[in-house]
Amino acid sequence: MDTATLLKSLKVNTVWFDAEKVYFNLTDGRTIGSPLTWFPRLKNASDSQRQNWRLIAGGYGVHWEEIDEDLSAEGMLLYNLQTNP
Repeated sequence: MDTATLLKSLKVNTVWFDAEKVYFNLTDGRTIGSPLTWFPRLKNASDSQRQNWRLIAGGYGVHWEEIDEDLSAEGMLLYNLQTNP
C-alpha cells in the first residue's frame, strides 16, 4: 500500500473509550487505540466531556471543544510507533 492510499484510510468514523484507552474506528474497518495516559486532558475529562467530540479536517481529526483537545488517527499511529519501536 502506498503512502497516499494509507493516509486516505485514516479517516475516523467513531470514537470510543474504555477505562484505559481512547479508540478510533476508521472508515476502512480498522480500530486503533492509545493509552489515555498519553492524553492528560482526555484522561482527566468526564465521560460527558469525552463523548462531546466532533470530526474535523474532513474526518482525519477529532476535536473536543470543552477540553481543547485535538487528535488524528495519523498522529495516534505515529505516536504509537515512536513509543513502541
